[in-house]
Amino acid sequence: MSAYDDAYDAALAAADHHARAWLGSLAGRAVPPRADADALAPVVGGPLPDKGADPAEVVELLARSAEPGLMAMPSGRFYGWVIGGTLPAALGADWLVSAWDQNGAMRYPTPATAALEEAAGEWVLDLLGLPSGSDVGFVTGATMANFTGLAAARRQVLARRRWNLDLDGLSGAPRIRVLVGEERHDTLDLALRYLGLGAPTPVAADEQGRIRLDALAEALEAGDDGPTIVCLQAGNVHSGAFDPVGEATRLAHRHGAWVHVDGAFGLWAAASPGLRHLLPGLERADSWATDAHKTLNVPYDCGIAIVKDPSALRAAMGVRASYLIEPAGPGGPADPFEKVPELSRRARGVPVWAALRSLGRDGVAGLVDGLVRNARRLADGIAAIEGAEVLNDVVFTQVCAAFGDDARTAAVTGALLADGRAWMSGSHWGGRTILRVSVSNWSTDEADVDESLAALRRAVAAAG
Repeated sequence: MSAYDDAYDAALAAADHHARAWLGSLAGRAVPPRADADALAPVVGGPLPDKGADPAEVVELLARSAEPGLMAMPSGRFYGWVIGGTLPAALGADWLVSAWDQNGAMRYPTPATAALEEAAGEWVLDLLGLPSGSDVGFVTGATMANFTGLAAARRQVLARRRWNLDLDGLSGAPRIRVLVGEERHDTLDLALRYLGLGAPTPVAADEQGRIRLDALAEALEAGDDGPTIVCLQAGNVHSGAFDPVGEATRLAHRHGAWVHVDGAFGLWAAASPGLRHLLPGLERADSWATDAHKTLNVPYDCGIAIVKDPSALRAAMGVRASYLIEPAGPGGPADPFEKVPELSRRARGVPVWAALRSLGRDGVAGLVDGLVRNARRLADGIAAIEGAEVLNDVVFTQVCAAFGDDARTAAVTGALLADGRAWMSGSHWGGRTILRVSVSNWSTDEADVDESLAALRRAVAAAG
């Protein structure tokens, strides 16, 4: 064994041991962490030592110190914040991505990761029924996927008004009007803020959070035919409901607007034959965003930005520099850096390739269907609890419930989190305090659902 091999062997062996121990503990451990960040600070912090330490000892220290502060997010009983788990093949691939240490920016120096990401992108388009030839970029998460799609939209709608964004910037440019549903996710507003587009114009939504077509038509008619972007939603973060994407896109395109779809977790409904009816006309939009860590269950960080017109995305994201190898030319395969906001990044599309290759088309549909099936089981179980009320139509993976007035619902949520056997986050929706359940983990099974409902019944009893 070379000295180079020896430098890694012990550290990787320690990491492997502790990773397996962590995964093996999930079935039995409580979900919440046992220590908070303030308690951990003196254990992991303090002055930086003058002398270094053996790599394996550092890994051992890291694992021992962090363990009390880890939340069992990969547990089948974790339903908070639309956070998925990690499929075995995707985890193994992610380890290899770190070991390979490839900067996934250019096709020429890193052909393996480029080819894997291109294949994964083609599979994603096929599964979701999106136009072949669309550009697919792998970004950090849904926020940056929205940012990327909207950056392409911003440049394109200004170019249609003969404004050169690259040369002249936004100062003095025609104001871009952005129409969004009243119940869009806040990260859309964040992406618009990053892009200097200001606050969007909200459009009325129905009781499930879906944008109303009549209100959208009225808002579009009220415009002055200036540059317009319409943002739609595939999966409301509370109800799981889907905007009528196809009809809304038809209306928007009639007014020359760009249509972007925020599908952080709900876009994957299109991969299920039994759920595809929720997104008729999805392919008519101009850009789409999703987060593979959510419904697809790959490791952090992995958002996916998809843009129908490759030239729009590459013009918004691409860069030229003398030290970079030139891409194949107009219309040819793009370098990965032309489709994302970064030049240096890990090959985060490789775990997507591994997840899709391990599942296959039927397995992806089965994964999505299984999440929805478990959400409905939880909703039925909650509805059977005396005094409980399920507030949304459970069409996808989200369940919102109340247990009387706001104070009692908050008390039930607090008691559930204190119990620790299941984690369901509190929120506010429709003017009410609610308990929100997001079923996102591939490993959640009927036993997890039963145990989670038992914990909720204990919480209801404890709340009185």
